[in-house]
Amino acid sequence: MSEFIDDAQFMSLFEEFEHTAWRWETRQGYDSDRQTEAYQRFLQGEDPDASAYRPWCMDVRRQTAQGKRIGRVRLVDAPPTPEQGYLLVTGWTNIEAGEDIRSLLRSDAAKLDLPMADFWLFDARTVLQLHFDDQDRYLGSEVVRTPGEVLRACQVRDTAWHHAVRCLEFGLRAPTIDRVPTGR
Repeated sequence: MSEFIDDAQFMSLFEEFEHTAWRWETRQGYDSDRQTEAYQRFLQGEDPDASAYRPWCMDVRRQTAQGKRIGRVRLVDAPPTPEQGYLLVTGWTNIEAGEDIRSLLRSDAAKLDLPMADFWLFDARTVLQLHFDDQDRYLGSEVVRTPGEVLRACQVRDTAWHHAVRCLEFGLRAPTIDRVPTGR
């Protein structure tokens, strides 16, 4: 049985997980990124000036200092969309904070028959399905704990993780990408 949750419940999942939080990120872009000044600077060829001290990164630091692991696999098109390029360029802030980010070409994910819907997986027992509209606007999330759905999310994680490449190495293996994160 699934349940839609509010923002407070959404955030509590990031506080309550015990061991691992893992994200499957499939969209070609996110409206929330497009609305930022950093993204607009990136589009103009300027340094997006991503902050390693924004709330997400501070939380990742705190959680990983407790021994928890946070990771994600992002799908990337060839060539990447502007939004994917932005995430590749700014991803170093999350990595520096302790998140393990990997990239997988969308074409490889399709060959592996992986789903094209975003979710978070917490401790291999709770799935948070993320819903977006056709303009990549976030609509809300639902918690799923049914064994079959959780098992499928674990299989997606294991398959994607095995085939994905660390974000900072991705540009070396995907020569169509002209902007890759270099760290600071």
